[in-house]
Amino acid sequence: MTTLNQILRLILLLIVGMLGMAMALVFMVSTAIAVGVLYVVARVKGRPFGVRAYWSDRRSGQYTGPRPYSTPRHKDQDVIDVEAREIP
Repeated sequence: MTTLNQILRLILLLIVGMLGMAMALVFMVSTAIAVGVLYVVARVKGRPFGVRAYWSDRRSGQYTGPRPYSTPRHKDQDVIDVEAREIP
């Protein structure tokens, strides 16, 4: 009976391990596809693809990506006063 339990545990462990490896493979393939799409888009737009190009664009002010939330979109939307209270 002990041997049967050990065999069943081993089979279960192998199944879980194979599922984990399959999930990791799917993650790696989807990441490779996403990087490939980003590369193609960068080439079509005529921009270099890479971390150095990204940081140089950010530092030079040519970056056209999303803006941080800290900058207000319109001048009349500035936060003037904030009141905080403790909720029991």
